[in-house]
Amino acid sequence: MTNRDFIVVTTTHDDEAKARELAAAVVRERLAACAQVYAVRSVYWWDGEVQDASEWRIDLKTRAAVGDRLAARIGELHSYDTPEIIGVPVVTGSSAYLDWVRAETTG
Repeated sequence: MTNRDFIVVTTTHDDEAKARELAAAVVRERLAACAQVYAVRSVYWWDGEVQDASEWRIDLKTRAAVGDRLAARIGELHSYDTPEIIGVPVVTGSSAYLDWVRAETTG
């Protein structure tokens, strides 16, 4: 199924417990249907030099129509000065899964 009505929003956190709390909060608030939280290694430019850090990536499945509200809520809940908040379109997916995402993020 091809459908551009859905996105995956990604953010990262430096603490697993905080990452899980953020994920649970936005799922509880129905801004995302589900979240995966997993360890990653991030290399990035910050404070004038290359940083190399362990982080926890959070991938949130939601409807594109909810993306701005989800991004705003992540910004409110996050402890980073400039948290990563990136949304990418879902190009294809199973109808049943996307119907579930729609149902869990509506209302």
